[in-house]
Amino acid sequence: MYASILLLPLMLASYVSAHGFVHSVAINGQTFTGNRPSGQRNNRDTIIRQVRTQDPIKGARNPDVNCGAGSFVAPDVANANPGDTLAFDWRTADLSFWPHNTGPVITYLADCGNVACSEFDSTKARWFKIHQDGKKANGGEWVQADLMQGGKVNAKLPENIRPGNYLVRHEIIALHLAQNQGGAEFYAACAQIRIGGSGTGVPTEDELVSFPGAYSDNDAGILVRNVFDNRLDYQFPGPRVSRLAGTGAPAGDSTPSSTKTGSGSKPTSTSSSGNGNGNGNSGSTSGPKKTCRLKKNSSKSAGAAASTGEVYPRHISRVMRRLAFEGLDAHHSS
Repeated sequence: MYASILLLPLMLASYVSAHGFVHSVAINGQTFTGNRPSGQRNNRDTIIRQVRTQDPIKGARNPDVNCGAGSFVAPDVANANPGDTLAFDWRTADLSFWPHNTGPVITYLADCGNVACSEFDSTKARWFKIHQDGKKANGGEWVQADLMQGGKVNAKLPENIRPGNYLVRHEIIALHLAQNQGGAEFYAACAQIRIGGSGTGVPTEDELVSFPGAYSDNDAGILVRNVFDNRLDYQFPGPRVSRLAGTGAPAGDSTPSSTKTGSGSKPTSTSSSGNGNGNGNSGSTSGPKKTCRLKKNSSKSAGAAASTGEVYPRHISRVMRRLAFEGLDAHHSS
């Protein structure tokens, strides 16, 4: 008992400090690595908008829910094709595996218009949801838990999406403190892509949202008083998954998207299949490889590409965890 009391401050410190960011994005196996969080902009070529800190964003209407904490526009854009799979690798600032296991993972797209997304102001973006994942079919574990063992989050680009410049917004909403209003932790990241092909699909007006604005701290999927109840029927926040994504799913459904990797810190490219949050759907990310090319961008070249239709070749016991969370709740309420 005394040992547990002595260890509790260390555990609390760990939970407070262990947060994270999107370290890399892979497009059908080709990996694009981002910069670690820093208040100073790193000019290294990347498609991922650098965030200033790995710390969580608090409050659904915080401006930082847009593309991450004080994010900087990235210099590059990656080419992608309709139907390509994006794999997001979440890490802590020291590149350890993601530390949390409770809450959804969600992905959005926004059309950057006629300019390359490296020049686009994300505060003007109108987002549509293409993917969401919550609890697994067993009803207990969340898909997010796979990230603690090095798993990736997979999101598939719509098959019939209109070609053009798109900003990808990917997020984790960590719910381990969500029993109280304002307890949810938001982690957002944005990546810049250009989609080729000859598709014609666009989202409908009622599927488009802004960040901040799409969520409220009182939303059923953000204030979750029974978050640790295995019988929880989780309701995702925000709009439904766009019909453009090919699901036609209401907001309570999800598409499976987590890929586990083996031990170690190096990412691997694997297939994934399984259930989402108990809706009986299954999916797979296996398929033929497509090529992606990373290029410096100008608004001129981006506009041209959009018009051609070209296809571009960690473990703490449940008791101790509860003590930790109660300690944090007491701290926040004081």
